[in-house]
Amino acid sequence: MKKALAQNPNLLRTLIGLSLTLIFMLSYAVYGATVSPNYYIYQTEATNTEFSEIELNKQVIDNETYWTTVLDVNAQNLTWVNMSIDDLASGAIIKLSNTAKLYSHQFLGVEDAKVTVNGDKVDFRCSEHCQHSDTIEVESEDSSIELRSLTSTDPARRSNGTVYADDIQEAEQEARKEIDHLHGSPQLIIEIKEPGDKSVQPVIVIHTVNEEFSSIEVYSIDAATEFLWALAAVVGCFSMILIPSFTVYFAARAKDKKREEKLKLAESESIDE
Repeated sequence: MKKALAQNPNLLRTLIGLSLTLIFMLSYAVYGATVSPNYYIYQTEATNTEFSEIELNKQVIDNETYWTTVLDVNAQNLTWVNMSIDDLASGAIIKLSNTAKLYSHQFLGVEDAKVTVNGDKVDFRCSEHCQHSDTIEVESEDSSIELRSLTSTDPARRSNGTVYADDIQEAEQEARKEIDHLHGSPQLIIEIKEPGDKSVQPVIVIHTVNEEFSSIEVYSIDAATEFLWALAAVVGCFSMILIPSFTVYFAARAKDKKREEKLKLAESESIDE
C-alpha cells in the first residue's frame, strides 16, 4: 500500500472521488425510483365459504363402508380448497377428486416447512413439491384429518401482487388479468372408505376461498430512508479501502516528518561544531 501511494500520490483523491461519484449515482437511482415509478401493488379481497352439515351416501361392500358425495363450489377465481374430517375410523382412505386438478401436499400451509430432497433439507415450495392430480388420496391415522389444496401455484392470484405499467389504469387492467380465472370444474367428489360396517357418518367441513380484485396503488419508497441505507452501504464498503489507505498514508507522513526533524537536528549540530 505504501509503495502504491508512493507511485500514485493521487490515489487517495481518486478513491474519494470514486466514493462521491457512487454516492451521487445511488442518490439519483433512489430519486428516479421515487419520482417516476412504474410498479404498482394490487390487493385482493378473499371470500371464504364454509360447507358444513354435508350429507353422505352410504354403501357397504365386502365389510367396508363407502361414503360418497358431490359438492358444487364457486369456480370463479377459486384459489384454496381445504377439507377437515372428524369421526373417522383408523385406517380410513379419503379421496378428494376434481377433474380440473388440484395441488396438494402434507406441508401445504405449514409455515417454515422443510422437505428432504436427495438427502438434504430444503424449503418447501408447492410449485416444486406439490402433487398436481385430479385425485388426492390420503390415509387417516386417527379420527381426524385435514387436507389443504390449491387450484394454482401462481402467487399472483392470491392475496396481492405487483404489476409493471405506464399508468394506474393500465396497471389495474394487468392486475385483473392476473387474478381473473375460472377453475375448470366446480364439482368436488368426496369418497371415504372405512373398514367394517360403520354406522357413524364422518363429519366433513370444506372451506373454499375465492379472490376478487380490491385495490391498486403505486409502489412507493421512503427516499430518505433508502438514501441513508445506500449511503451506509457505500461508506461501509469504501471504509474498508480508505481507512487502511489513510492509516498507511499518515503513518508514512509522520515517519517522514520524524526523519526530516532528525536531519535538521543533525545539520544544526554539524553547523554548531
